[in-house]
Amino acid sequence: MDDSFGGSQALSTRATGLFGSLQVHYQTLMDKSTPHTGARWTFTGFMLLFFMLRIVLAQGWFIICYALGIYILNLFLAFLTPKIDPEMAEEIEEAEAAEESGPGLLPTRNDDEFRPFIRRLPEFKFWLNSTKAVLISFVCSFFSFLDIPVYWPILLFYWVFLFVITMRRQIEHMIKYRYVPFANFGKQRYSGRK
Repeated sequence: MDDSFGGSQALSTRATGLFGSLQVHYQTLMDKSTPHTGARWTFTGFMLLFFMLRIVLAQGWFIICYALGIYILNLFLAFLTPKIDPEMAEEIEEAEAAEESGPGLLPTRNDDEFRPFIRRLPEFKFWLNSTKAVLISFVCSFFSFLDIPVYWPILLFYWVFLFVITMRRQIEHMIKYRYVPFANFGKQRYSGRK
């Protein structure tokens, strides 16, 4: 009896070591891919194109495609949104100012101070979650029980409608609180000496 327990413990130790080794290799791959933004998104774009081609040729799994579209739209909105919502930040600042204000107190903050744009969802996590979602959707498209019959034009119309409404609301929010989520957009560029 002791031999069987020792054997299962050795098997468990080897499995744990193998799993740990796989985690290290995965993390190394993620660390090496971090600076290659264009290559990462190109890879994800080709995966998405390959998935869409499978959906069109198989004429099925439209609900999986719709769910993927909604999920990526949700990730995109989190990517465009600041980590600290300006609307909530204003309310907090007003409450703090009301508590601290009194006769003779000078203002301690300048409203025009520089605040960097920090995203709610960083670009790398946006890419990683999008890539995982496309891969999972592609795998799901091989299971016939997930091919739920739906009228796809309605799903497409509803997704486009959701996209337009949410983007309109997000753009209004950006304009109202004067933030640009794209770091290179609108910055002045200087050329070196000629």
